[in-house]
Amino acid sequence: MRWVALTLAALFGAAVIGLAGVAIFAITAWPKLPSVELLSEYKPKLPLRIFTSDGQLLAEYGQERRSFVPIAHVPETLKQAILAAEDERFYEHPGVDTLGIARAAVANLASGGRSQGASTITMQVARNMFLSREKTLSRKFYEILLSLKIENNLTKDQILEVYLNQIYLGQRSYGFSTAAKTYFGKSLQDLSISEAAMLAGLPKAPSAYNPVVNPKRAKLRQSYVLRRMRELGFITDAEYDKALAAPVVLADSAAASGSALELSSVPGAYVAEMARRIAVDQFGERAYELGIRVTTTVTATDQAAAYASLRQGVLDYDLRHGYRGPEAYVDLSGIESAQDERLDDALANYPDYDDLLAALVVEASTKRVQVYRHGETIDIEGKGLRFAAPMLSERAPNAKRVKPGAVVRIRRTEEGWELLQLPEVEAALVSIDPETGSIRALVGGFDYERSKFNHVTQGHRQPGSSFKPFIFSAALEKGYSPASVLDDEPLSYTAGV
Repeated sequence: MRWVALTLAALFGAAVIGLAGVAIFAITAWPKLPSVELLSEYKPKLPLRIFTSDGQLLAEYGQERRSFVPIAHVPETLKQAILAAEDERFYEHPGVDTLGIARAAVANLASGGRSQGASTITMQVARNMFLSREKTLSRKFYEILLSLKIENNLTKDQILEVYLNQIYLGQRSYGFSTAAKTYFGKSLQDLSISEAAMLAGLPKAPSAYNPVVNPKRAKLRQSYVLRRMRELGFITDAEYDKALAAPVVLADSAAASGSALELSSVPGAYVAEMARRIAVDQFGERAYELGIRVTTTVTATDQAAAYASLRQGVLDYDLRHGYRGPEAYVDLSGIESAQDERLDDALANYPDYDDLLAALVVEASTKRVQVYRHGETIDIEGKGLRFAAPMLSERAPNAKRVKPGAVVRIRRTEEGWELLQLPEVEAALVSIDPETGSIRALVGGFDYERSKFNHVTQGHRQPGSSFKPFIFSAALEKGYSPASVLDDEPLSYTAGV
């Protein structure tokens, strides 16, 4: 029995020494902790946004896509989904959930690995706002101490507000408001229970549970969140069944939300770039973080009409001048299936330009062309081949012939797919209000992604015949009519001596 007593004494002594060490560390580390006062006046980095005169978003610039939302405007369903997924005892613990730590430890021991974490929402705020991502024991202690300090200085709702707006949720989206727009094209108030659960599942691993990149894993995570919401009494069995069965419908723009420049459905890239330069000239690089809102004079309707008119005009001109042949050729030797990843690799260097989509020819004849694009094959026949017909003939020059391996452009119309090409000519359009001088619409070129050169402001072209309407309108205002005859003979006057 003596050895048992000695063992217990040793364990007790080790525990006392360990607790003393923790106490000493806490006493020495507490004064060194960063101030958390900035959290009470939380001002996140907000992107530069460019709008039309009627309030439509033209573009958004910044490394962090974020839209700040006060906690009072966050729907209860989303709050409950987040608590169910991340920290069900958030409103009960002092920043560190000892029960949660114990439960996670038991679960991890039972699974033989690290299947559950025990970070509270407050601990996540401390880590994201003040600490690095390194996994060391000392950093974990600092995280715990910072969490306690944050809880002593902020209310629970203030902490949750910071978390909701600061957390990264994939697709370059920070905060739940921006994520709702990115993934579902909705405001927070319009989210369904199913969608709220999907978003609430993202903080644990935004890449792994991204519904765009990993839809199956995202659905599994959503199911877990919904189950926890039901177990905690946040939703009924009927609501659970309905949310679980609801299909995941993502916004059309969700897959394209990874770039530093985010454009809206209003085609105003050249206008947005002009406004961006003005903002950066005035505020420097901080313009991308201050949440500046720039309202231009263009209207969404006029801008969309100008873009469509210019683009169709250029395409019509190009159609009148004949098909020049494919953009490039790719070696398809060794590729036997449309599932071969090398097909996508071959197309990677040929981006889409609005509705002119890049595709790879896999079969070609005078009556049918089959192209590959993003994992599927598309057949183009009949009228869709009319424009490219000369280069489908066996008499076409081999260097310009449409054949397997050719990189071409296709466009979908109401009648089906057609084979086109990228125009070589450029055009520009600007519409100005004659009374105020304000720009109602501006298109600096055929496609901004293809060429960022603004032919309106940088081309320095003479107006040419485009100036005639101003001359004619002035004449009409002076009383002339379309039938008026003007003498255009040379006039010669001889001065008297």
